[in-house]
Amino acid sequence: MKALVYEGPRKVTVKEMPDAKIEKATDVLVKITTTNICGSDLHMYEGRTNMETGRILGHENLGVVAEVGPGVQRIKVGDRVCLPFNIGCGFCENCEKGLTGFCLTANPGMAGAAYGFAGMGPYSGGQAEYLRVPFGDFNCLVLPPDAEEKENDYVMLSDIFPTGYHATVLAGVEPGDTVAIYGAGPVGLMAAMSANLKGASKVMVVDTHKDRLALAEKMGAIPIDDSEGNSAEQILEMTKGKGADRGCECVGYQCSCKGHEVPNLTMNNLVKAVKPTGGIGVVGVFVAEDPGSPDDLMKEGKLAFDFGSMWMKGQRIATGQANVKAYNRKLRDLIAAGKASPSQIISHELPLEDAPGAYENFDARKDGWTKVILKPAA
Repeated sequence: MKALVYEGPRKVTVKEMPDAKIEKATDVLVKITTTNICGSDLHMYEGRTNMETGRILGHENLGVVAEVGPGVQRIKVGDRVCLPFNIGCGFCENCEKGLTGFCLTANPGMAGAAYGFAGMGPYSGGQAEYLRVPFGDFNCLVLPPDAEEKENDYVMLSDIFPTGYHATVLAGVEPGDTVAIYGAGPVGLMAAMSANLKGASKVMVVDTHKDRLALAEKMGAIPIDDSEGNSAEQILEMTKGKGADRGCECVGYQCSCKGHEVPNLTMNNLVKAVKPTGGIGVVGVFVAEDPGSPDDLMKEGKLAFDFGSMWMKGQRIATGQANVKAYNRKLRDLIAAGKASPSQIISHELPLEDAPGAYENFDARKDGWTKVILKPAA
Protein backbone atom coordinates (compact mmCIF):
# COMPACT_ATOMS: atom_id res chain seq x y z
CA MET A 1 0.00 0.00 0.00
CA LYS A 2 1.03 3.63 -0.44
CA ALA A 3 1.76 5.48 2.80
CA LEU A 4 3.42 8.62 4.09
CA VAL A 5 6.58 7.66 5.96
CA TYR A 6 8.66 9.72 8.40
CA GLU A 7 12.33 9.58 7.36
CA GLY A 8 13.84 12.26 9.58
CA PRO A 9 13.43 15.95 10.47
CA ARG A 10 11.39 17.71 7.79
CA LYS A 11 11.56 14.70 5.49
CA VAL A 12 8.49 12.61 4.73
CA THR A 13 8.00 10.43 1.66
CA VAL A 14 5.07 8.65 0.04
CA LYS A 15 6.24 5.12 -0.69
CA GLU A 16 5.13 1.52 -0.93
CA MET A 17 4.81 -0.13 2.47
CA PRO A 18 3.58 -3.56 3.60
CA ASP A 19 -0.20 -3.71 3.58
CA ALA A 20 -1.94 -3.13 6.88
CA LYS A 21 -3.66 -6.35 7.92
CA ILE A 22 -5.73 -8.02 10.62
CA GLU A 23 -3.35 -9.11 13.40
CA LYS A 24 -5.72 -9.93 16.26
CA ALA A 25 -9.26 -11.26 16.45
CA THR A 26 -10.66 -7.90 17.56
CA ASP A 27 -8.99 -5.88 14.77
CA VAL A 28 -10.79 -4.05 11.97
CA LEU A 29 -9.11 -3.16 8.66
CA VAL A 30 -10.20 0.19 7.21
CA LYS A 31 -9.66 1.49 3.69
CA ILE A 32 -8.81 5.14 4.33
CA THR A 33 -10.75 7.65 2.25
CA THR A 34 -9.82 10.82 4.16
CA THR A 35 -6.93 11.51 6.53
CA ASN A 36 -5.80 14.87 7.89
CA ILE A 37 -2.52 16.57 8.68
CA CYS A 38 -2.65 17.77 12.29
CA GLY A 39 -0.62 20.47 13.99
CA SER A 40 0.58 17.75 16.35
CA ASP A 41 2.12 15.95 13.36
CA LEU A 42 4.42 18.94 12.91
CA HIS A 43 6.17 18.26 16.24
CA MET A 44 7.33 14.96 14.78
CA TYR A 45 7.91 16.35 11.28
CA GLU A 46 10.26 18.98 12.71
CA GLY A 47 12.26 16.35 14.60
CA ARG A 48 11.16 17.63 18.02
CA THR A 49 10.14 14.17 19.28
CA ASN A 50 11.59 10.68 19.50
CA MET A 51 9.61 9.52 16.44
CA GLU A 52 11.31 6.54 14.82
CA THR A 53 12.21 6.74 11.13
CA GLY A 54 10.27 4.44 8.86
CA ARG A 55 6.94 4.88 10.65
CA ILE A 56 3.68 5.87 8.97
CA LEU A 57 2.20 9.14 10.22
CA GLY A 58 -1.43 10.16 10.59
CA HIS A 59 -3.88 10.03 13.49
CA GLU A 60 -6.97 11.76 12.01
CA ASN A 61 -8.59 9.03 9.94
CA LEU A 62 -11.87 8.04 8.28
CA GLY A 63 -12.72 5.29 5.84
CA VAL A 64 -14.70 2.21 4.86
CA VAL A 65 -14.37 -1.11 6.68
CA ALA A 66 -12.66 -3.61 4.36
CA GLU A 67 -12.26 -6.58 6.72
CA VAL A 68 -13.07 -7.55 10.30
CA GLY A 69 -11.40 -10.01 12.65
CA PRO A 70 -13.28 -13.10 13.87
CA GLY A 71 -13.83 -11.52 17.29
CA VAL A 72 -15.57 -8.40 15.92
CA GLN A 73 -19.35 -8.41 16.40
CA ARG A 74 -20.70 -4.89 15.89
CA ILE A 75 -18.73 -3.48 12.97
CA LYS A 76 -19.48 -4.80 9.49
CA VAL A 77 -17.64 -4.74 6.17
CA GLY A 78 -18.84 -1.68 4.25
CA ASP A 79 -19.48 0.48 7.31
CA ARG A 80 -18.16 4.01 6.92
CA VAL A 81 -16.33 4.81 10.16
CA CYS A 82 -14.34 7.55 11.83
CA LEU A 83 -11.51 6.56 14.16
CA PRO A 84 -10.68 8.46 17.36
CA PHE A 85 -7.00 9.36 17.32
CA ASN A 86 -6.57 7.79 20.76
CA ILE A 87 -6.77 4.02 20.82
CA GLY A 88 -8.69 2.55 23.74
CA CYS A 89 -9.20 -1.06 24.80
CA GLY A 90 -12.65 -0.44 26.27
CA PHE A 91 -12.14 -2.55 29.38
CA CYS A 92 -9.37 -1.00 31.50
CA GLU A 93 -10.14 1.21 34.49
CA ASN A 94 -9.68 4.45 32.55
CA CYS A 95 -11.63 3.36 29.49
CA GLU A 96 -14.53 2.26 31.71
CA LYS A 97 -14.56 5.80 33.14
CA GLY A 98 -14.61 7.31 29.64
CA LEU A 99 -10.96 8.38 29.85
CA THR A 100 -10.03 6.69 26.59
CA GLY A 101 -7.15 9.09 25.94
CA PHE A 102 -5.40 7.44 28.87
CA CYS A 103 -6.02 3.74 28.15
CA LEU A 104 -3.90 1.56 30.41
CA THR A 105 -3.50 -1.46 28.14
CA ALA A 106 -3.16 -0.28 24.53
CA ASN A 107 0.33 1.13 25.16
CA PRO A 108 2.03 -0.82 27.97
CA GLY A 109 4.13 1.38 30.20
CA MET A 110 2.24 4.57 29.41
CA ALA A 111 -1.33 5.78 29.80
CA GLY A 112 -2.49 6.54 26.27
CA ALA A 113 -2.08 5.21 22.74
CA ALA A 114 -2.54 6.71 19.29
CA TYR A 115 -2.00 6.04 15.60
CA GLY A 116 1.30 7.13 14.06
CA PHE A 117 2.45 9.20 17.03
CA ALA A 118 5.73 9.38 18.93
CA GLY A 119 5.63 7.66 22.30
CA MET A 120 2.02 6.55 21.87
CA GLY A 121 2.58 2.92 21.03
CA PRO A 122 3.67 0.90 17.98
CA TYR A 123 0.57 1.59 15.89
CA SER A 124 0.94 2.73 12.29
CA GLY A 125 -0.76 5.91 11.18
CA GLY A 126 -3.52 6.36 8.66
CA GLN A 127 -1.88 8.64 6.09
CA ALA A 128 -1.99 5.54 3.95
CA GLU A 129 -4.37 3.46 1.87
CA TYR A 130 -5.25 1.11 4.74
CA LEU A 131 -5.21 1.21 8.54
CA ARG A 132 -5.36 -1.53 11.16
CA VAL A 133 -7.76 -0.53 13.96
CA PRO A 134 -7.24 -2.41 17.25
CA PHE A 135 -10.29 -3.18 19.42
CA GLY A 136 -12.44 -2.38 16.40
CA ASP A 137 -15.86 -2.77 18.02
CA PHE A 138 -14.88 -0.17 20.61
CA ASN A 139 -12.90 2.30 18.51
CA CYS A 140 -14.94 2.56 15.29
CA LEU A 141 -17.58 5.28 15.22
CA VAL A 142 -20.16 4.25 12.62
CA LEU A 143 -21.36 7.21 10.56
CA PRO A 144 -24.91 7.97 9.39
CA PRO A 145 -26.30 7.67 5.84
CA ASP A 146 -25.00 11.10 4.81
CA ALA A 147 -21.42 10.05 5.67
CA GLU A 148 -20.10 10.25 2.12
CA GLU A 149 -21.78 13.59 1.43
CA LYS A 150 -20.41 15.12 4.65
CA GLU A 151 -17.15 13.19 4.80
CA ASN A 152 -15.02 16.31 5.22
CA ASP A 153 -17.10 17.25 8.27
CA TYR A 154 -17.13 13.80 9.84
CA VAL A 155 -13.38 13.29 9.54
CA MET A 156 -12.93 16.16 11.99
CA LEU A 157 -14.46 13.86 14.64
CA SER A 158 -11.18 11.93 14.70
CA ASP A 159 -9.42 14.68 16.66
CA ILE A 160 -9.76 18.42 16.26
CA PHE A 161 -13.50 18.87 16.76
CA PRO A 162 -13.58 16.76 19.96
CA THR A 163 -10.28 18.33 21.06
CA GLY A 164 -11.62 21.85 20.61
CA TYR A 165 -14.78 20.84 22.44
CA HIS A 166 -12.66 19.24 25.18
CA ALA A 167 -10.92 22.59 25.72
CA THR A 168 -14.27 24.18 26.52
CA VAL A 169 -15.19 21.30 28.85
CA LEU A 170 -11.87 21.57 30.73
CA ALA A 171 -12.35 25.32 31.03
CA GLY A 172 -15.93 24.85 32.28
CA VAL A 173 -17.67 26.92 29.57
CA GLU A 174 -21.36 27.48 30.30
CA PRO A 175 -24.08 29.48 28.54
CA GLY A 176 -23.48 33.21 28.85
CA ASP A 177 -19.74 32.91 29.56
CA THR A 178 -17.09 35.07 27.95
CA VAL A 179 -14.33 32.89 26.52
CA ALA A 180 -10.74 33.73 25.56
CA ILE A 181 -9.06 31.24 23.22
CA TYR A 182 -5.36 31.37 22.51
CA GLY A 183 -4.64 29.95 19.07
CA ALA A 184 -6.57 30.30 15.81
CA GLY A 185 -5.24 27.09 14.35
CA PRO A 186 -7.63 24.21 13.65
CA VAL A 187 -8.09 23.26 17.32
CA GLY A 188 -8.56 26.85 18.45
CA LEU A 189 -11.14 27.39 15.71
CA MET A 190 -12.96 24.24 16.83
CA ALA A 191 -12.85 25.51 20.42
CA ALA A 192 -14.44 28.75 19.22
CA MET A 193 -17.17 26.85 17.39
CA SER A 194 -17.72 24.67 20.44
CA ALA A 195 -17.95 27.66 22.78
CA ASN A 196 -20.60 29.16 20.54
CA LEU A 197 -22.46 25.84 20.44
CA LYS A 198 -22.44 25.86 24.25
CA GLY A 199 -23.98 29.35 24.35
CA ALA A 200 -21.01 31.59 25.14
CA SER A 201 -21.93 35.27 25.09
CA LYS A 202 -18.58 36.42 23.71
CA VAL A 203 -15.75 34.39 22.17
CA MET A 204 -12.35 36.06 21.69
CA VAL A 205 -9.65 34.31 19.66
CA VAL A 206 -6.00 35.35 19.91
CA ASP A 207 -3.36 34.73 17.26
CA THR A 208 -0.81 36.55 15.09
CA HIS A 209 -1.82 35.07 11.72
CA LYS A 210 -4.25 37.41 10.02
CA ASP A 211 -5.70 34.76 7.71
CA ARG A 212 -6.58 32.54 10.65
CA LEU A 213 -8.01 35.46 12.61
CA ALA A 214 -10.20 36.31 9.62
CA LEU A 215 -11.54 32.77 9.67
CA ALA A 216 -12.21 33.02 13.41
CA GLU A 217 -14.20 36.19 12.80
CA LYS A 218 -16.15 34.47 10.03
CA MET A 219 -17.05 31.78 12.56
CA GLY A 220 -18.52 34.34 14.96
CA ALA A 221 -15.54 35.08 17.21
CA ILE A 222 -13.84 38.39 17.99
CA PRO A 223 -10.31 38.27 16.52
CA ILE A 224 -7.44 39.61 18.62
CA ASP A 225 -4.09 40.15 16.90
CA ASP A 226 -1.30 39.53 19.40
CA SER A 227 1.50 40.76 17.12
CA GLU A 228 2.32 43.48 19.63
CA GLY A 229 1.95 41.20 22.65
CA ASN A 230 -0.93 43.02 24.32
CA SER A 231 -3.68 40.43 23.97
CA ALA A 232 -4.34 40.08 27.71
CA GLU A 233 -4.88 43.82 28.00
CA GLN A 234 -7.27 43.74 25.03
CA ILE A 235 -9.27 40.94 26.63
CA LEU A 236 -9.45 42.83 29.92
CA GLU A 237 -10.68 45.90 28.05
CA MET A 238 -13.33 43.88 26.19
CA THR A 239 -14.57 42.45 29.49
CA LYS A 240 -14.61 45.84 31.28
CA GLY A 241 -11.61 44.92 33.41
CA LYS A 242 -13.15 41.73 34.79
CA GLY A 243 -11.34 39.21 32.61
CA ALA A 244 -12.80 36.35 30.60
CA ASP A 245 -14.89 33.81 32.48
CA ARG A 246 -13.06 30.96 30.75
CA GLY A 247 -9.84 30.51 28.80
CA CYS A 248 -8.64 27.84 26.38
CA GLU A 249 -5.00 27.12 25.51
CA CYS A 250 -4.89 25.70 21.97
CA VAL A 251 -1.28 26.42 20.98
CA GLY A 252 1.14 24.40 23.12
CA TYR A 253 4.84 24.42 23.82
CA GLN A 254 5.94 25.74 20.43
CA CYS A 255 4.16 29.05 20.89
CA SER A 256 5.91 31.71 18.84
CA CYS A 257 6.19 35.46 19.39
CA LYS A 258 7.85 37.64 16.74
CA GLY A 259 9.66 34.64 15.31
CA HIS A 260 10.91 33.26 18.64
CA GLU A 261 9.54 30.36 20.65
CA VAL A 262 8.17 31.41 24.03
CA PRO A 263 6.73 28.21 25.59
CA ASN A 264 5.17 29.93 28.61
CA LEU A 265 3.57 32.86 26.77
CA THR A 266 0.04 31.57 26.26
CA MET A 267 -0.27 30.10 29.75
CA ASN A 268 0.85 33.30 31.46
CA ASN A 269 -1.33 35.44 29.22
CA LEU A 270 -4.33 33.30 30.13
CA VAL A 271 -3.62 33.80 33.82
CA LYS A 272 -3.70 37.55 33.16
CA ALA A 273 -6.72 37.46 30.86
CA VAL A 274 -9.03 35.15 32.83
CA LYS A 275 -10.97 36.48 35.80
CA PRO A 276 -10.34 35.51 39.43
CA THR A 277 -11.93 32.05 40.03
CA GLY A 278 -12.18 31.52 36.27
CA GLY A 279 -11.39 28.26 34.50
CA ILE A 280 -8.61 27.48 32.01
CA GLY A 281 -8.56 24.41 29.75
CA VAL A 282 -5.25 23.36 28.20
CA VAL A 283 -5.32 21.09 25.13
CA GLY A 284 -2.27 22.51 23.36
CA VAL A 285 0.54 19.94 23.49
CA PHE A 286 3.15 20.29 26.23
CA VAL A 287 5.75 17.53 26.37
CA ALA A 288 7.74 15.93 29.18
CA GLU A 289 10.97 16.97 27.49
CA ASP A 290 12.00 18.82 24.34
CA PRO A 291 15.78 18.65 23.84
CA GLY A 292 15.43 20.73 20.66
CA SER A 293 13.81 23.68 22.42
CA PRO A 294 15.64 27.02 22.46
CA ASP A 295 14.24 27.50 25.97
CA ASP A 296 16.40 25.89 28.68
CA LEU A 297 13.46 25.07 30.96
CA MET A 298 11.40 23.57 28.15
CA LYS A 299 14.27 21.25 27.28
CA GLU A 300 13.24 19.49 30.51
CA GLY A 301 9.51 19.95 29.93
CA LYS A 302 9.23 22.83 32.41
CA LEU A 303 7.72 26.31 32.19
CA ALA A 304 8.39 29.62 33.92
CA PHE A 305 4.74 29.77 34.93
CA ASP A 306 3.07 32.56 36.93
CA PHE A 307 1.78 30.12 39.52
CA GLY A 308 1.63 32.76 42.24
CA SER A 309 -0.69 34.95 40.17
CA MET A 310 -2.86 31.98 39.30
CA TRP A 311 -3.05 30.93 42.95
CA MET A 312 -3.91 34.43 44.14
CA LYS A 313 -6.68 34.62 41.54
CA GLY A 314 -8.11 31.24 42.58
CA GLN A 315 -8.17 30.00 39.01
CA ARG A 316 -8.73 26.39 38.05
CA ILE A 317 -6.65 24.75 35.33
CA ALA A 318 -7.41 21.39 33.71
CA THR A 319 -5.21 19.76 31.09
CA GLY A 320 -4.73 16.80 28.80
CA GLN A 321 -5.58 15.29 25.46
CA ALA A 322 -9.21 14.79 24.54
CA ASN A 323 -10.96 11.54 25.33
CA VAL A 324 -12.48 11.54 21.87
CA LYS A 325 -15.04 8.81 22.52
CA ALA A 326 -16.55 10.91 25.31
CA TYR A 327 -17.71 13.42 22.70
CA ASN A 328 -17.64 12.02 19.17
CA ARG A 329 -21.15 10.54 19.06
CA LYS A 330 -22.94 13.69 20.14
CA LEU A 331 -20.72 15.84 17.91
CA ARG A 332 -21.47 13.45 15.03
CA ASP A 333 -25.17 14.03 15.65
CA LEU A 334 -24.68 17.80 15.56
CA ILE A 335 -23.08 17.45 12.14
CA ALA A 336 -25.87 15.16 10.92
CA ALA A 337 -28.48 17.67 12.13
CA GLY A 338 -26.74 20.55 10.34
CA LYS A 339 -25.90 22.27 13.65
CA ALA A 340 -22.11 22.07 13.16
CA SER A 341 -19.93 22.25 10.07
CA PRO A 342 -16.27 21.81 11.07
CA SER A 343 -15.20 21.39 7.43
CA GLN A 344 -15.42 25.16 6.98
CA ILE A 345 -11.84 25.45 8.23
CA ILE A 346 -10.42 23.20 5.47
CA SER A 347 -8.07 25.11 3.22
CA HIS A 348 -6.63 22.30 1.08
CA GLU A 349 -7.91 18.92 -0.13
CA LEU A 350 -5.09 16.96 -1.76
CA PRO A 351 -4.17 13.46 -2.94
CA LEU A 352 -1.85 11.49 -0.67
CA GLU A 353 0.98 11.94 -3.19
CA ASP A 354 1.01 15.68 -2.43
CA ALA A 355 1.49 15.15 1.32
CA PRO A 356 5.24 16.01 1.48
CA GLY A 357 4.67 19.45 -0.03
CA ALA A 358 1.60 19.95 2.14
CA TYR A 359 3.66 19.23 5.27
CA GLU A 360 6.27 21.75 4.15
CA ASN A 361 3.72 24.51 3.55
CA PHE A 362 1.70 23.77 6.68
CA ASP A 363 4.86 23.71 8.79
CA ALA A 364 5.87 27.09 7.36
CA ARG A 365 2.48 28.48 8.46
CA LYS A 366 2.02 29.89 4.99
CA ASP A 367 -0.97 32.18 4.59
CA GLY A 368 -4.06 30.24 3.67
CA TRP A 369 -2.80 26.87 4.94
CA THR A 370 -5.24 26.28 7.78
CA LYS A 371 -6.30 22.63 7.60
CA VAL A 372 -5.09 20.06 5.09
CA ILE A 373 -6.97 16.86 4.31
CA LEU A 374 -5.56 14.03 2.20
CA LYS A 375 -7.43 11.62 -0.04
CA PRO A 376 -5.47 8.36 -0.43
CA ALA A 377 -7.93 7.04 -3.01
CA ALA A 378 -7.75 10.18 -5.20
